[in-house]
Amino acid sequence: MNRTYLLDSATETRALGEALGAILAPADLVILTGDVGAGKTTFTQGIGAGLGITSAVVSPTFIIARTHAAGSRGIPLVHVDAYRLGSLQELDHLDLDTALEDAVTVVEWGGDFAEVLGPDSLHISFERPRGGDVSHDPDKGARTVRIETRGLRWKDCEPIHVT
Repeated sequence: MNRTYLLDSATETRALGEALGAILAPADLVILTGDVGAGKTTFTQGIGAGLGITSAVVSPTFIIARTHAAGSRGIPLVHVDAYRLGSLQELDHLDLDTALEDAVTVVEWGGDFAEVLGPDSLHISFERPRGGDVSHDPDKGARTVRIETRGLRWKDCEPIHVT
């Protein structure tokens, strides 16, 4: 399912995340990389919507990890901001409210070490040009989102289609 998406707004970024969230299952690992403001948390909000999560999905920057109770699909969401983590051991020491094998885990800034959390993962990178309307309105502006699959879980998965 390796694919590149060109998105024009935060709304489209959330919609792509929601389409992905609708197909995610317990123990799925999603690793997000990209600059500040590129769309990682916006995308995760969409994943939460696709999982039927009713709590607000916001950046866990200051608490490092936030667990969202299962929504209508019955799958909790663990949302991690690994920016300030120096190692996987620090992630292991977090007192998460749910086991990772029971939840969908999204790790922002996880490119350096989060892949060891599981053999199957989605690596999603976000690129967003600087300047223009990006500095005036963070919800506007084009982004390039690249989804790369790793592991057997995603071997036969079809590309995500946003409606």
